[in-house]
Amino acid sequence: MSTLTPTTEAPTLPTSAREYSTEVNPALVAELQAGGISLGETFEIAISSLTANKLRTLLTALGIIIGVAAVVALMAIGRGSQESITASITANGANLLTVRSGAANQGPGVGGGVGSAQTLTSADAKALADTQNVPDAALVSPEYNGNGQLVAGSLNTNARIVGAEPAYIGVHNLTLTEGDFITDDQVNSMANVAVLGANIATTLFPDGGAVGQSLRINRQSFKVAGVLASQGGGGFGSIDDGLIVPLSTAQRRLFGGRAIQGGAALVSTIVVQAKDQNSINNTLAEINQTLRIRHDLPDNGSADDFSVINQQDILNSVVQTTQTLTLFLGAIAAISLLVGGIGIMNIMLVSVRERTREIGLRKAIGARESDILTQFMLEALIISLIGGLIGLALGVLIALSVNLSGQIRAAPSLSAAVLAVSFSMLVGLFFGIAPARSAARLDPIDALRYE
Repeated sequence: MSTLTPTTEAPTLPTSAREYSTEVNPALVAELQAGGISLGETFEIAISSLTANKLRTLLTALGIIIGVAAVVALMAIGRGSQESITASITANGANLLTVRSGAANQGPGVGGGVGSAQTLTSADAKALADTQNVPDAALVSPEYNGNGQLVAGSLNTNARIVGAEPAYIGVHNLTLTEGDFITDDQVNSMANVAVLGANIATTLFPDGGAVGQSLRINRQSFKVAGVLASQGGGGFGSIDDGLIVPLSTAQRRLFGGRAIQGGAALVSTIVVQAKDQNSINNTLAEINQTLRIRHDLPDNGSADDFSVINQQDILNSVVQTTQTLTLFLGAIAAISLLVGGIGIMNIMLVSVRERTREIGLRKAIGARESDILTQFMLEALIISLIGGLIGLALGVLIALSVNLSGQIRAAPSLSAAVLAVSFSMLVGLFFGIAPARSAARLDPIDALRYE
């Protein structure tokens, strides 16, 4: 009886495999036969495979490039729009509460809109400025708003006129470019002086030097005391296209027929600036209590003849709306990333088919399924990373170009950039799984026979 003796000879490789092992990369063969290759070697193989077809790699990454650029640019525009709107609101002052006249009751169940009845007076403003009534208020600005015809020499325009007191400039965060603001003495004496908004000053006095000049407001002569710095934009109560006169002058001289009622001097609004953001709610409660007592109204607010607009509520509403819009824009842009991921999967599947013989050779000389899987997954990730970085640079350039246009503001953010690039890599990883598994599961004998 013959006995079998164990042998330690290495298995004979197919001819094509031996050629691959001796002519292509002997060191790699030794690593494979020793039990696999390192991640670094796999990375080098992936890089060499991608650089061998540079144009294909770039075209494969094109979908990711466009997707990331769109996400970064659109989210930057959304964020910039949010900051612009917020700045426009807060430019008129911070921590503001605006008290307006309430609705005019016209009978049972019938009422006018907010502000249709003038129920606020200068006395109400003085009561709100009293620290015993509203201790959390920093400044109180009673205002009377109207419109009038302005004439300076041969130039004229119609503009918004605001009757105000010295507190107005602090409450609304204004600055002067020249001259002085209205003083208490001018309010007490009903002086005919005016402080012009930036645009009005340019319109009526195009050559400059408005301070000290005369103009006519509703056929009454006024002297220009100062000119305000530009606030920018025309929304949210910008004074650029208006002017300011002493409150008493507006009430009794310019709009006397409307601003004096039963001997009381009426005001359009009373703007209250809270000491800080944490004091807004307390200030609101103190305003409501003071005015209800003065107007002999029930404490539950059911019959209030005034309303209080909280600037913070407006800001919160605007921020929530713009954030939703920004996320919506980002989600739309992210769809192109998914399309780019499908492109990666298609090209990788084609690449697997083209490289079937190479995969068979590697497996024949000892490459494990995990080595092949890792290589193709790395290729998908590298394509996604390259596309993400190029798309990031392109998105930032688009955002900067938008800023240079001056039409829309864009504000790129690090979080949006990281999110876009990370998502692109996840997309590449997800869509690279199927081609990588297909490559790893190839039978080496069938692969070597593949033509």
